[in-house]
Amino acid sequence: SAAERGRSTAYRGVVLDPPLPKPEFTLTATNGKPFDFRKETDGSLTLLYFGYTNCPDICPVHLANIAAVLKRLPFEVASRTKVVFVTTDPERDSLLRIRSWLDNFDPSFIGLRGSLDEVNKIQAQLHLGAAVKQPGTGKDYAVGHAAQVIAFTPDNEAHVVYPFGTRQEDWANDLPKLVRDRWSPR
Repeated sequence: SAAERGRSTAYRGVVLDPPLPKPEFTLTATNGKPFDFRKETDGSLTLLYFGYTNCPDICPVHLANIAAVLKRLPFEVASRTKVVFVTTDPERDSLLRIRSWLDNFDPSFIGLRGSLDEVNKIQAQLHLGAAVKQPGTGKDYAVGHAAQVIAFTPDNEAHVVYPFGTRQEDWANDLPKLVRDRWSPR
């Protein structure tokens, strides 16, 4: 319908057709407990992002922008939104390090850690490139990783992804719609 076409173009992110099903995986959360991604985020708008705490630019900018917008959004939108960060650098990112880093942005952000193999398997299901450790010395190295945030709507599918460069005004426009919109089953 024209209304649906209008709706899909009203998103500022990149609309996926077909959508990506929400993957099933369990990794360790920063509280040390197993976190079943599919079960724990069921019915929420879930922003899934793969990155690492030593990332110089992309990761902190994405998370700071999302955190700033969530603080300004109505409670019924913010309370139905979960932000899940999965480290692509388990070698340096301990659970404690992830937690203290995420707390800089928003203490409600969920941090997950698993082996690089586990994480890359999940990324492959989402058609993301594998995280790759760049050449460096000792603990001083960068990790090449996908830079988009994947938005899973309450129907457990990702209809929109957000590349690096998504601005706060784009998030402010899209997050309430992502929570509200009913995606018609194909």
